[in-house]
Amino acid sequence: MWRWIFVWLSSWCSVQAVAAAPEALSLAPLFGEHMVLQRDQPLQLWGRGTPGAELRLALAGREGRARVDAQGRWRVTLRPLPAGGPHELVVRSGSSSVRLADLWMGDVWLCGGQSNMAWPLSLSQGGADEVARSDVPLLRHLRVAEHAALQPQDDIPPAPWVVARPGASGDFTAVGWYFARRLQAAPGMAGVPIGLINVAWNASHLETWVRHDAALSDPDLAAAVRRMPASEAEFGALLKQRIEGLLARFQPGLAWPVADADGFAAGAYDDSAWPTLEVPRLWEEQGLPGLDGVVWFRKTVVLSAAQADGSAVLQLAKVDDCDDSYVNGQRVGGQCQWDAPRRYELRAGLLKEGRNVIAVRVNDTGGGGGFHGDAALVRLDTAAGPVPLAGPWKARVAAPLLQATPTANDGVSLAHNGMVHPLHGLKLRGVLWYQGESNTGRAAAYAGQFQRLITDWRAQFGQPALPFLFVQLSSVQPLARNDWQQSGWAELRDAQRQALVLPNTAMAVTLDVGDENDIHPRDKRTVGERLALQALHLADPRQPASRGPVLASARADGTRMVLTFDLSGLVTHPAGAPPTGFAVAGADRVFRPATARIDGARVIVSHPDVPQPVAVRYGWLDNPSQSNLFDAAGLPATPFRTDTWPLSTAGVRFEP
Repeated sequence: MWRWIFVWLSSWCSVQAVAAAPEALSLAPLFGEHMVLQRDQPLQLWGRGTPGAELRLALAGREGRARVDAQGRWRVTLRPLPAGGPHELVVRSGSSSVRLADLWMGDVWLCGGQSNMAWPLSLSQGGADEVARSDVPLLRHLRVAEHAALQPQDDIPPAPWVVARPGASGDFTAVGWYFARRLQAAPGMAGVPIGLINVAWNASHLETWVRHDAALSDPDLAAAVRRMPASEAEFGALLKQRIEGLLARFQPGLAWPVADADGFAAGAYDDSAWPTLEVPRLWEEQGLPGLDGVVWFRKTVVLSAAQADGSAVLQLAKVDDCDDSYVNGQRVGGQCQWDAPRRYELRAGLLKEGRNVIAVRVNDTGGGGGFHGDAALVRLDTAAGPVPLAGPWKARVAAPLLQATPTANDGVSLAHNGMVHPLHGLKLRGVLWYQGESNTGRAAAYAGQFQRLITDWRAQFGQPALPFLFVQLSSVQPLARNDWQQSGWAELRDAQRQALVLPNTAMAVTLDVGDENDIHPRDKRTVGERLALQALHLADPRQPASRGPVLASARADGTRMVLTFDLSGLVTHPAGAPPTGFAVAGADRVFRPATARIDGARVIVSHPDVPQPVAVRYGWLDNPSQSNLFDAAGLPATPFRTDTWPLSTAGVRFEP
C-alpha cells in the first residue's frame, strides 16, 4: 500500500512540476521596439511567463500588475496615454525583466486585404524616389507574416517594427504609406506618430478573413465552416481529394503528377487530348481555382519562309511565378518573377517554315498562376513582322502542389486565425481595407459578407464605432471584354458601396487609376490620399467633401432618363468632353451605351434605339476607365445601376 502511495505522490509531484514549469518572461511578438500604440485608449499588453508568477509593468508613468495564469499567459491593462514619446516599457517578474525602447503613442491603422494593399512602396509609381527620401521617424510599419491556421493563434510570427528611414521603407504598404503621409500633413496632426500594421495577403478571398464563429452564423458560409478539417493531416487528405476532383473535370483521362514531362517541350509531342486555356489570363479564372504547381502550355504556329528567316524575339507578357520556355524543343529562357515581362531572343535557324511549337512550363508557388498582362505583348516578333500568340493555348496540369499546411484560400477563417486573432486586445484608430479582386465571381454574396465582417471586426477589437475605410476596385481587364449586360467586377464594386450603410465607413473610388493589363495599378498615391481625405472627413465633417458625385435619384422622362446627383458642379475629364460611361435599357433589359449631357446637378441620358428607357447604369463594366464624370475637386463619380434585375453572380457561393 505504501508503495502505491509513493507512486501516486511521485506522479502528482511530476504533474505539478510540469504545470508550473518556468517559462521565460516575454511580451507577445506583436510588441517590439519602435512600436506605435493607440493614443487616448486603454492599453492592453500581454505575453508569457512562469505560471503563478507575479509581474509588474511600467510605461510612461503608468503601472500595472498581473499574475501569470495556469497556461503561462498574462495580460495587463493601463490607463490611456496621449500622443507622444519616446517611451520605455519595462516588465519585471522576480529577477527577470524585459525592456522595450522607442515606443510612441499615436494612431494605429490596420491595413488589410489582398495584394493591392500588400503592394510595397518600392514598386509603386514614384516609389523608388519616395523610399530614398523617406526620413519620417514618426511613421512606423509592421508587416505581419502570412500565416494560415486551422485554429485561432495567440501570437503572430516574430517581426520587427520598421521606422521610415531612407532605404528602409521599401516594404511599407504603399497605400498605407501615402495615406499616413497625407494625414500627417493635415492640421492638428503634426507630431502625431502613425503605426501601420500590414496584414494583407496576396490573392486572398474575403472568406479567409472572417472569424470562425461569425462565419458559422452566416448562412452562406456555415456549411463550408463545418466541412473545415480539424487537423493538418485531415486537411492534406481533403486537399488531395479536392485537387483530384478539379483535375478530373479540367483534364479528364490525363494522368498526374507526370513523372517525366520533358517530352512536353518537343515539337512532335501530341497534345490533341489537352484542354485549352486563354493566354494571357490567370488559370484561376478559367476552371482551376486554388491550383498551385506546374502547368505546361503549348502553342502551335505556322510560319512563312519570310517569318522563319533569321533571328526573332518571343514575348510572353508576364508569368506568375516561374517559366521555362521552349521553341521547337529548345529552351530559350526562363525566370522566376511573377511581374516581370518575358522577352527571349531566338537565334537564327531555330524557327522553320511551316509548323513551330512554343512550349512553356509554368510553376506557380502560390496565389494567382499563369500568364497575365497585355495581350499585345504575347507575340513572336519575326523579320517579317509580329505574329500574335494571345488566345487559346493547349494546357495540362503536370504536378499540382499538395502542401502539407493550409494557405489563405484553402478555407474559411484561415488568415484570420493566423494574422488577425493574435492582435485582439490592441486598440486601433481605424482599418484600411483593399480587397475584392478575388471575390468578383461571388460578388452578390460579398455585399452581406463584407458588412458582417466590418461589424464583427469592430466587435473583436471592442470598438463598435471603429472607422472602416475601403477602396472600391479600380478598372481592370481589356476594354474589349467589357459587357454592359453583366460584370462581376461591377457587381463587386456595388457590393462594396452597399457597406456605406454602416456608420463610420467610407469608400475611395478609384475607377480612374486602374490598369487594363495589370490587376495591380502602380498609382498608390492617389488611392492612399483619397482614403486620407475620407479619414479626415470622418474625424471632422467640417473638412472638405471627400467623395465624388453620388446618384441621388433617377426618373424616366419620355425618351430620356434624368439623373440627379447629390452635388452641382459636375464636370468631365478631360474638361469639356461629353459625359461617357452611361448605358440605358428599356423593358427588354438590354443595355446600350448612351449619349449624355450635364445640366447643373443633373445628367440627361438617352439612346435612339431605347425609346422608353427604364434603367440606367454608369461605370457598370469590368473596366470603366472611360467613365468620366467627376466633381470639381477631381474625385470620380461612384458607379451605379438603377435597376434591380438579377445579378450575374447571384447564388454563387464560396467553395474551397
